[in-house]
Amino acid sequence: MIITSRSNPLIKKFAALSDKKFRRQYGEYLVEGTKPVRECIQAGGEVVNIIASSRNAQEFPQAVVVSDDLFKSVSSEKTPQGVIAAVKLPDMPLRPPRGPCLLLDRLQDPGNVGTIIRTANAVGFEDVYLADCADPFSPKAVRASMSGIFFVNAFCGGLDELLKALKDVPLVTADMSGENVFSFVPPAKFCLCIGNEGGGISSVVRSLSSYTVSIPMRKSCESLNAAISAAVAMYALLNNSRRSI
Repeated sequence: MIITSRSNPLIKKFAALSDKKFRRQYGEYLVEGTKPVRECIQAGGEVVNIIASSRNAQEFPQAVVVSDDLFKSVSSEKTPQGVIAAVKLPDMPLRPPRGPCLLLDRLQDPGNVGTIIRTANAVGFEDVYLADCADPFSPKAVRASMSGIFFVNAFCGGLDELLKALKDVPLVTADMSGENVFSFVPPAKFCLCIGNEGGGISSVVRSLSSYTVSIPMRKSCESLNAAISAAVAMYALLNNSRRSI
């Protein structure tokens, strides 16, 4: 049986999960694409439902098959791959970090949030604290994370709440006024802080920071994208940390 109606309860739920309010209500988020869904399952993600277009149903025998037109109406992709999973949001009680970590301070672009999570997974920053940021479980952020969201611990909340978990961790803030990140040797345990795309680091985080680092740039360049800055700083800090051992 192939579902063709937009009024089908399952289809209505999948459509609703594009909205943060309904992600919270259902306790689920969307993972779209053959490779991401496969990697989510392999990573131990708790898949609740899968829908697939008729052309992709064979690869996921547990999927509910929907018509191609109906699938396109639910998909957030420009060129849908034909499979979407609804996955349980991870139960992530707030705790202190277990290694080098990130604090994202009011980042509003889900693409930046997802890209930073992708890089954090690649580098080995397993704990990411998101203070008043775009939802890392939105379809755009999940897509930008390239499966990184399955392998990092994303702690979301207000700044005051998250700072309690980081109270014993030195904050290393990325800012243009800091010392050269390529020569700075971080402490054994640290939290790299990345600020808002337009406003930078908040005054609260700045006042609590133990160190400030910057990425050297030519005078003709005013600044770097937040995700690029985070990537450069993460690699530099971790590399310098290992060299100091």
